[in-house]
Amino acid sequence: MPSKISPSHFASALQDRNICFFIASVGSFTLGSRALAVVIGFQIYKITHSALCLGWLGLIEAIPALSLVLIGGWVADHFNRKRILLITRASSFLCAATLAFLSLQHLGKSILWLYIVIFIVGIARAFADPANSAFEAQVVPKTMTVQGGSWIASTWLGCSIVGPALIGFIFEAWKAQGSYLFISAFFAISWFLTLRIRPKPQVKPVYKEPILKSISSGWKFVLSHQPLWAAMTLDLIAVLFGGVIALLPIYASDILHVGAKGLGLLNAATSIGALSMMLYATKHPPITNAGRNLLLTVLRFCLVFGFSRNFILSLAALALSGVFDGISMVIRRSMVRLLSPDDMRGRISSVSWIFICSSNELGAFESGMIAAWIGAIPCVALGGIITLGVVGISAWCAPELRRLRFNPHTMERIQP
Repeated sequence: MPSKISPSHFASALQDRNICFFIASVGSFTLGSRALAVVIGFQIYKITHSALCLGWLGLIEAIPALSLVLIGGWVADHFNRKRILLITRASSFLCAATLAFLSLQHLGKSILWLYIVIFIVGIARAFADPANSAFEAQVVPKTMTVQGGSWIASTWLGCSIVGPALIGFIFEAWKAQGSYLFISAFFAISWFLTLRIRPKPQVKPVYKEPILKSISSGWKFVLSHQPLWAAMTLDLIAVLFGGVIALLPIYASDILHVGAKGLGLLNAATSIGALSMMLYATKHPPITNAGRNLLLTVLRFCLVFGFSRNFILSLAALALSGVFDGISMVIRRSMVRLLSPDDMRGRISSVSWIFICSSNELGAFESGMIAAWIGAIPCVALGGIITLGVVGISAWCAPELRRLRFNPHTMERIQP
């Protein structure tokens, strides 16, 4: 059962101005990013009506993100993380503004230009994601890891609801160019909020190693700690085969017939469920039996969303899936934070983001390919069956993950 903490401890994270600026920065950037994903996916599907083109969209962002994220982790450990975030936030603003210009000039009808801009977004993400994860440890004290992390993740999820839900209506009213201008405004807000943060000093590596050796040390650390690599692998395979987000434009247009507005609500539904669990976790951290809880949450992907042809039922299925996703997110974020040395956070975060990028973007490519071959509904059903097998194998092959526990008050690992 989740452990209770005192209300004062629960609220104390919000009394720190730096944490508040960080939360607001993450929220603004997330709202823009999630809205961007909805608009670019819907725009490409309107142009091509091709599941395969949606799959290529995920792959094109994944190529630079996966190729450069290890370097991004090294950069995050050796250079100023706040400065990295300011540069990447500015890059995201320029990409959104460029997409608005392309759509206004009707160049957006050529998906090649859209793919090029998304490729640049992937480059920025390769440096932003590990820097942001490592920067959080400079803003949130260790004793507030779960509470502060839950508030951050709750904000992320809340904006993941608002962004997709709102952008559908904006797209209907102002088309793609207006949507991209709206998105670029939130990237600009995130940049200014990040500028206001005053983090504690960054712990940098004491010994200067060759860059390749330094990068590989992050992998060595993760692979030598079974709870870390097992949790990352479990989430990777489950999302890779069990995710449905990339196929939502097909469901919105061809199966549920709800258009751009419905697509935004479908994207938001999973985050609504996850947000409710994140807010619950700020008072009841699910990390006392972290490993066991993580294994159980992966079953979220086995909900038979794919067979629903009713819009309300589909929203409910996605929301319930999000509840389990929220628990999983709290546990995985806490594990990476609590099991990582200060001077290696960037490199370990970059390894974590390789798994995340692989599951999300390559999962989108896999979903598009399989859906183009056998159809969207059989694709989702097949993913659910594979995920069931993955949970069973992981529980058997990773006993240290299964027995992983933390003290919710000291945030120290409880040895079996």
